[in-house]
Amino acid sequence: MTYGQEKELDTGICKETTEEAFLTVDGFQGDGVADLRFHGGPDRAVCLYPHEHYARWEQELKNPLPPATFGENLTVTNMLEQDIHIGDIFQLGDAVVQITQGRIPCSTITKRTGQPPLLKRMIETGFTGYLCRVLEEGTVRKDSTMTLLEAHPKQVSILFANQIYFHQQKNIEGIQKILDVPELAHEWRERLEKRLEKLTNLVQ
Repeated sequence: MTYGQEKELDTGICKETTEEAFLTVDGFQGDGVADLRFHGGPDRAVCLYPHEHYARWEQELKNPLPPATFGENLTVTNMLEQDIHIGDIFQLGDAVVQITQGRIPCSTITKRTGQPPLLKRMIETGFTGYLCRVLEEGTVRKDSTMTLLEAHPKQVSILFANQIYFHQQKNIEGIQKILDVPELAHEWRERLEKRLEKLTNLVQ
C-alpha cells in the first residue's frame, strides 16, 4: 500500500471481495497477514466489522469509505459490539467460529484512509470490530449467514471488554469479569492478568 508522501507499507488491510473462500484454523485461504505481532494466529483467525458503523464514520468524516476499510474479513450486519459476547459460537457458512476478543485498531487504518480522527473515534466509541478463532473449518460464501449456535453464559460483550481495556484500565472488577471467560484470547488474557497483578499489588 502506498500512503502519505509516496511511502510504502506491506499490509493485508486492502482486501478484495470474493464469492467464496475456505476458512482454516489459521484464517481464510488466499488472505494474508503482514504483521504477525498484532494480527493473525489461532485466536485472531477472522476479523469482523459491523456494517452499520460505516454510515456513522462516513457522516463524521464527510468522506466515503472503501469496502473492508478496516481490513476485516467479513463485514456483518446485526452484530454490533454491544450484542456480541466473548465465547459466543457462530455457524459461518460451513465453518464454526468463536468470538475471542475485541479488535485493537492500529495505525494502518489511518494510513489507508488518510483520516487520523477515525482511529481515535473507534477507540472512544468501542466500535472496533472483533476477532474469532475457528472451531470447524469450512467454506464461507458471499451470501453465507452467521447463526448463533451457542451464547456464552458469562455474557461479557465486546463493547464492555473494550470499555475496560481502553478506558477503565484500573477497574479491577471489570478486568476480573473479562478474565473469568475461559475462551478469552490468550494475548488479551496475558495483558489483563499483568494489569490486574499490578493493580492488586498497589491495593495491598
